[in-house]
Amino acid sequence: MNKEKILANKWFLYLTEFFAGMSVMAVELGASRLLAPYFSSSQIVWTIIIGTIMIAMALGNIYGGKSADKNPSPARLYKRILIAGIWIAVIPVLGKYIILAVSALLIFTVNSNFLIIAAFAACMVIFVFPLFLLGTVTPSLAKYSVESLEDSGRTVGTLNAFNTIGSIIGTFVPTFVTIPSVGTSITLLVFAGILIILSMVYFINSKTSKKKMKAITSSTIFILCCILGYSDSFAFWEPGLAYEGESIYNYLQVKESDNNVILSTNVLFGVQSVYMKEDGLTGMYYDYAMAAPLMTDKKTNDTEVLILGMGTGTYATQCKKYFGSMVIEGVEIDEKITELSRQYFHLPDDVHVTTYDGRAFLNAVDKKYDVIMVDAYQDITIPFQMSSVEFFTLVKEHLSENGVMVVNMNMHSSEKGNINQYLSDTIASVFNEVYTIDVAGSTNRELFASDNTSMLNIFEEKRTDIRDSDLFRMMEQVSQNLQIYNKGNYIMTDDKAPVELLGMKVIDGLIQDEVSYYKHIYKQYGIKGILKSFL
Repeated sequence: MNKEKILANKWFLYLTEFFAGMSVMAVELGASRLLAPYFSSSQIVWTIIIGTIMIAMALGNIYGGKSADKNPSPARLYKRILIAGIWIAVIPVLGKYIILAVSALLIFTVNSNFLIIAAFAACMVIFVFPLFLLGTVTPSLAKYSVESLEDSGRTVGTLNAFNTIGSIIGTFVPTFVTIPSVGTSITLLVFAGILIILSMVYFINSKTSKKKMKAITSSTIFILCCILGYSDSFAFWEPGLAYEGESIYNYLQVKESDNNVILSTNVLFGVQSVYMKEDGLTGMYYDYAMAAPLMTDKKTNDTEVLILGMGTGTYATQCKKYFGSMVIEGVEIDEKITELSRQYFHLPDDVHVTTYDGRAFLNAVDKKYDVIMVDAYQDITIPFQMSSVEFFTLVKEHLSENGVMVVNMNMHSSEKGNINQYLSDTIASVFNEVYTIDVAGSTNRELFASDNTSMLNIFEEKRTDIRDSDLFRMMEQVSQNLQIYNKGNYIMTDDKAPVELLGMKVIDGLIQDEVSYYKHIYKQYGIKGILKSFL
């Protein structure tokens, strides 16, 4: 085979391998960020992404090897790379619409495991084809670059090394540089542009016909995608958001109304934090959690509070508002959320926030607290390391004598062996006194735990001294509805904590409850009935 001039030097082939490996990892990380606002960023979703990509790459390897043997023309490979680049460039334009369309279609036909099936289907539709094409790169390049059996090992090894180095860079750059600074959409466009430029360099320097047409067509499509797909807006139907963006860990959305400011980390459901502009309680689980400082034997304004999962500081703000000068410290893994808390949510300046994982923070400090609030659970992205016997034992070690832990559990279910039963049994295996209360009008449940057998007596005595009428009524409601929790045998440990599978079961049930009305309409009147119900 007579090599074209541009391929005579193997460095161009090595660079092709490098950029292909880099782009695969960048697309994988982009996939996680594109899916996360709709399906969460749980281990389940990551498993779907990795599994789908591995399937695509394996099929691409097989096809690439056969294609290279059958027709060893580099033009075919670089055409595939060009198509992959264009496809990836289109993802920021159409990806979110495809996700919603797939979800809307499946929600009326799937009765269980909706999140798994919807995320898998969306991932297959959006990402399999371009990654299949990129999977053809390595076997094709091996065919073009190996000149004899004597140097085949060295050449293939070098190709794999360039692919691996590219993958490493493609892992770190999107995570720590491009996604936090310019967002998922532009990140995908950047790496799509690299693939397109790489292909165009080949075609411009080759003897292939129609290279001018390829250049014009590819450039036009890419420019259109840059114009139409640069936006970071995942909730494109939400006008007038105060803020929408991404951090290293989360999609973030701030919505402001006349009465409050809300932070969400999911475009479709969930309130992660809220700030009330006017005086008054939030009407959410934070109000119930206000009982925790009243269950300690310390004077309320002398109480030291630690919040694991600070968010934008709703609980801290409420405690400061109603209990005065108590010392409050927070731990929040997402520094961007802490920045938003100062900008939009008026977190008091004297509330110190440490950017760290909650459990790692407890391992690093010796200080004890009167109240520790655990509020680190979001939909099915419950960190397993903050749900085990070992974690709650660590919390207990950081409580002062007669201290109280309060945990916000955001999904309750009547099914035996549900996520809240696992969490409650696990906590009850560590603490002697455990009480729970369901939050009215929501799926949240608050749990209070202590080794102080007098915690309820203290609460009853201290709540009578409350002067604010709204808080008094709230604490009266807590008093009337608190239930003692009887320990069971559903225990989670660091070795075994299936929190995401348990959470997914609850989310499935909630989704089915929400759409049952529309399913009934769909069965009777079809899609026209659904559309009519929204008009």
